[in-house]
Amino acid sequence: MELRAFAERILLTPLIASKLEPLTGGIEDRSPGEPLRVEVPSRPANLQFAAPRTTPSMPHPLALSEEGKRAVAHHIMANHELQALEVMAWVLLAFPNAPAEFRAGIARVMADEQRHTRMHMERASRLGLEFGELPVNCYIWKQTRTFDNLLDYIAVLPLVFEARNLDHSLELERAFLAVGDPRSAALMRRIHEDEIEHVSFGMHWLKTLKNRTETEWEAFCAHLKWPMNAGKSYGDDFQREARLRSGMPEEFVSRVEALRDSSAVPPQPPRDRKHV
Repeated sequence: MELRAFAERILLTPLIASKLEPLTGGIEDRSPGEPLRVEVPSRPANLQFAAPRTTPSMPHPLALSEEGKRAVAHHIMANHELQALEVMAWVLLAFPNAPAEFRAGIARVMADEQRHTRMHMERASRLGLEFGELPVNCYIWKQTRTFDNLLDYIAVLPLVFEARNLDHSLELERAFLAVGDPRSAALMRRIHEDEIEHVSFGMHWLKTLKNRTETEWEAFCAHLKWPMNAGKSYGDDFQREARLRSGMPEEFVSRVEALRDSSAVPPQPPRDRKHV
């Protein structure tokens, strides 16, 4: 299958089964086409993005002793993973002239996002809640409106959202174990290991595409548009070793950790230049 056709299937087909259908038989990228910016992904009626403040919040860890609350948690995370998949498809269509290695790499990450979505859907279903029974938000998807170039995407999705999930995934693993749900805990551990690879992908391309005169930290902060900022890239239990395993430079990791320790919001550097 052509990579563009794969991205179009994910964004323009409303059927969840089609969005999550794994690639088989290899993929080609001979016809990336013209840039296309999709405003909203096609979704079934029960998974349309809901109005702000109408979607459920992630249950408190202590509430996860209730099976129904664990189902809600997996439902929310299934939507997060699906949005990440849709954002990556958006990037393939919006930036067809991106390096071939980047496009091939993002396709591999998308296969993980498909699998993560299915895992959360299946676990929620086992706990009594079908995907689409609750309203869903568009918080991750709406970041596409801020992406003018590849580095904008890299800073936000791999290095904020997926980096933050290095922490959240293990926080939830412990919470599920504490309430006697080892299957949900194992799911979160598997996702944690995948997220290390996803953050590694983002860091590799940050290093590759940034200006040579910038440090990784400077390039990262320069491509975060308010209200997105580096202070959103960590959770409560900071996983320093996982970040180092992903290839984050030690100085970069220390800067994030310092933000977490001080709860400071970093100033936004001026955006007076364009990158890729």
